[in-house]
Amino acid sequence: MAKSKKTKSRAYLSKRELRTQIEDWLGRHPGAYFPLRALFKALRLNTHPLKMLCIDVLNEMLDADDIVRNEDGELSLNRHEQLCEGTFTRTAGGRNFVDLPDGTGISIYDEDTLHALPGDKVRVSLFAKRRGSTKLHGQVVEIVERCDKPVIGVLQVNRDTAFLTSPDGRLPHDILIPADQLKGARNGDKVMVKVTSWPERARNPIGRVVDVLGASGENETEMHAILAEFGLPYKYPANVEAAASHIDPGITPQEVARREDFRDVTTFTIDPRDAKDFDDALSVRRMDNGLWEVGVHIADVSHYVLEGSTIDKEAQQRATSVYLVDRTVPMLPERLCNFICSLRPDEEKLAFSVVFDMNENADVLRHRIVHTVIRSDRRFVYEEVQTLFEQTGEASPEDLQTTTVPFTPTTPCRPVDDFREELILLNRMAKQLRQRRFKDGAIDFDREEVRFEIDENGKPLSTYFKRAKDANKLVEEFMLLANRTVAESVGKAKKGEKAKTLPYRIHDLPDQNKLDNLGKFVSRFGHYVRSTGTKKEVARSLNKLLADVKGEPIEELVQTASVRAMMKARYSTVNIGHYGLAFDYYTHFTSPIRRYPDLMVHRLLTRYAEGAKSASQKKYEALCEHSSDMEQLAANAERASIKYKQVEFMADKIGEEFDAKISGVTDAGLYAEIEENRCEGFIGVHFLAQEPFDFDDRNYCLVGRQTHHKFALGDRIRIRVAKANLYRKQLDFDFVKKLSTSPTPASPKRFFEQLPAKKRKK
Repeated sequence: MAKSKKTKSRAYLSKRELRTQIEDWLGRHPGAYFPLRALFKALRLNTHPLKMLCIDVLNEMLDADDIVRNEDGELSLNRHEQLCEGTFTRTAGGRNFVDLPDGTGISIYDEDTLHALPGDKVRVSLFAKRRGSTKLHGQVVEIVERCDKPVIGVLQVNRDTAFLTSPDGRLPHDILIPADQLKGARNGDKVMVKVTSWPERARNPIGRVVDVLGASGENETEMHAILAEFGLPYKYPANVEAAASHIDPGITPQEVARREDFRDVTTFTIDPRDAKDFDDALSVRRMDNGLWEVGVHIADVSHYVLEGSTIDKEAQQRATSVYLVDRTVPMLPERLCNFICSLRPDEEKLAFSVVFDMNENADVLRHRIVHTVIRSDRRFVYEEVQTLFEQTGEASPEDLQTTTVPFTPTTPCRPVDDFREELILLNRMAKQLRQRRFKDGAIDFDREEVRFEIDENGKPLSTYFKRAKDANKLVEEFMLLANRTVAESVGKAKKGEKAKTLPYRIHDLPDQNKLDNLGKFVSRFGHYVRSTGTKKEVARSLNKLLADVKGEPIEELVQTASVRAMMKARYSTVNIGHYGLAFDYYTHFTSPIRRYPDLMVHRLLTRYAEGAKSASQKKYEALCEHSSDMEQLAANAERASIKYKQVEFMADKIGEEFDAKISGVTDAGLYAEIEENRCEGFIGVHFLAQEPFDFDDRNYCLVGRQTHHKFALGDRIRIRVAKANLYRKQLDFDFVKKLSTSPTPASPKRFFEQLPAKKRKK
């Protein structure tokens, strides 16, 4: 009935209303052409009178040159008249773009920027598209809103003038700093600068120093600069620390009486050796009916951090802890995350728990979500538990290929053997849970991570690779089980009832175009992946691909390409399920010390258990969007810190040679990753050989015009470290010789010998 009313009301559209709708819809797709039927569908013109009215309006717009039509009869707004709003960006190579909300990029020449700065919201007038060109060009006609994000750079102070130089090249000119705006900064300091003005006829923007990070090149300065670069905090406000110092860590008898008591149940934590914030613990005991009671206990941060408090506002703004190479920048003050809330051994702690009644086949027969009080009997590190599994034959065959180095605790604690039965039981259950996930269509992105051994000053001494083993997967599976159970407890509403608001962790289906591109990419190496079919069929095909390339030179490349084909997981109150995990309902509940969405979930669960009505979806959706944004910024900062440490690690290896594999191919040159430490550098195309090269974007390779020699993804080469630029976080390599060619049907049968390459200027 509602649908028929909606259709009827649209029958009375005036020409002016319909014209506005046409302009608005075409305006959201600048430069794109659409057939008439697409316009009918987009504007829901599903009756003959509405379609005829639309044709009449379009003819008038054609006559007035407000729209244009191509040879196929498809329509687009006339770009001579079109204005768009977007965000101004500038690449490290000095190219300017305005990014529109729909992802379209408009190229802007330097003389047409109107002194726009990266991050500014601008209005752009589009130029007519050149014949045969698919690129959009335009000019900035108005700066709608200046970006207030400070610029990070190094200060150059002369007698009467000071300038800020930006290391990433994303500013067209240095920023002029008046002498009275230096805030005590000295020559060579790394500082944060706010642009205050850019006079129309001036060559340089003018700014002021808002914070001095320290002397350029010092570890503390550089790590703070990375955080500041992404708009992340690098110090804790004094008032927040003060608020944390006044929190009473004591647990009253009245509070214990309100909770289930697990203090006498075998309980332990399993974490990395350098962890201090223990936010999850596992308990296990045999019940009288022969079942096992397994408890997933999570630090009850919500008991200490009250909604709307000073600490809560700071945590909400941060949204996540940030993990750089040499430090953790916590979401909560240290007194809370490392002491009061942390589930430290031999201390009574408040927890929020999901308790499962399970049989030895890992079937969950019952569960309950309850507030508890616990006492951890032992703090394990992953290596201790993994060693037990390897010594008892419980480890997976792939884990036994690389024996774990035993770990010896530095403080007295109970022997690992005291917990042998519980650990082995949980490991067997976890393996069954994991097996079922993959059977249901979960994707196995089991990637190796590069880590650094660093000294007390933050200097990288060596690199090592970390891959999740059974001990890690044990914890992971029970955390996944708890998160899914919590999401289902709210999301699966009773018949006739509407599900209450909850922040979900969602993961959309892969983009079809990205899947198609992945299929083309892996086919070059003789592999296949499905891009169509059911969710399970595509997931199984992806898992088979990842299994097939294990141990091959292209394993890392295929894994990276597969991850890029996936959509990014994010937070939302609108549940669409989690594709990668193959869960219909999933949330984050298990890490409230380091993730704000988990804290939101804890509070909502408590409210709903007390009979409260559903929370405001609008409020929590905004918090979900903010948390997703901050998570992405934190990930970017982590990658930047890794890149910085890679360059720092290689800085004293200039002139040394290493075996590497080509990890990226562009028209400007190659990216190569050193095999022994995963440090990645760039080889300009001019340094490959004394001949021009063409970029084959279909086969991801550079092809010599004269010799037809190829440099392709996955090829093994010998490189020499040429430059290590900490200022730009950039490594440059010289090509020495080719070692092997990646497996591809198009590969030549014989490898070519070393070609004379151009010498790099010192």
